[in-house]
Amino acid sequence: MRLSGGLGRAALGVAISLVALALVVRNVDLGAAWDTLRGARPQWVALLLAFVVADVLLRAVRWRVLLAPLAPVPLRATLGSLLVGYLANNVLPARLGEIVRSHDLGERTGVSRSTILGTIVVERVVDTVVVVAIAAVAILVLSVRGIVASAVLVGLAVAALLVVAIAVGIAAHRLPGGQRLAAFVGRWPRVHDILRKLRTGLSVASDARTMAAAVALSVGSWSFTVLAFAAAAQAVGVEPTIGQAALLAAGTNLATAIPAAPGYVGTFELAAVTIARSVGIAVAPALAFAVLVHAATLLLTSVGGAVAFALGGRRAGVGAAEELVPEPDR
Repeated sequence: MRLSGGLGRAALGVAISLVALALVVRNVDLGAAWDTLRGARPQWVALLLAFVVADVLLRAVRWRVLLAPLAPVPLRATLGSLLVGYLANNVLPARLGEIVRSHDLGERTGVSRSTILGTIVVERVVDTVVVVAIAAVAILVLSVRGIVASAVLVGLAVAALLVVAIAVGIAAHRLPGGQRLAAFVGRWPRVHDILRKLRTGLSVASDARTMAAAVALSVGSWSFTVLAFAAAAQAVGVEPTIGQAALLAAGTNLATAIPAAPGYVGTFELAAVTIARSVGIAVAPALAFAVLVHAATLLLTSVGGAVAFALGGRRAGVGAAEELVPEPDR
């Protein structure tokens, strides 16, 4: 049953990617896009690669900061596991890379995998809030209307719901009926233990200093993503404003929330073309630089993930070390 459900989600993602690719093919002169891509200037491509690397490094630092209140985790470990997770996302459906990286870091450090997953949930919420804020500012500055603006408004609503969900997750045991729910879940000790450790990970969101640092690092990492789009555009002869590059970076990321084939093939490119049209950028060169950004990201994260997985750094007998983090206050 679980296998058939997973296959169904994978099939849905592939179908959506195929539809997205068909829309791209229908609306873009692929010959012109290919000619533009072939003429990409190597110095700008090199700068694009450097910005992608800087983005990934800041994300690894951010994850380490989120873990710091719970356990001392070296940057090497968070970077390695982050890259392994990205590699998994590139080849597996449904963002399973998030589960993979929590498991990988647990094996590297001995920290509870459920607790690590809790910090990943917090990380994803912070990332969503920051990227939606960037997109919202960009559409205001650029006076964008239509489907792109509507999508950003939906993103704002989702971000608000995620923040509320995190707050509820942290304080669930203090809410009316929380103790009765805890007693009910307590009938299944394994489930209760997993939820307790997950809440421990979520509890980092209640640390103001940690969250301020995480938000600052998110802004920094997204700044590098914006610069990556700007560099890719320059590589193919397009000179976007910072606002245009910001909306492209934020919008293509928000599009990855849509179920798609592994690596977000199709949905990424369709989002880039749609946003480019809304801000007055020709769609053929827009597809060319979107492919550059997407290919650079997939290449660097896949190679980095493969190297990180091969180098290992995982511990033996991790199961005995599942209590390396404190319990939250009851």
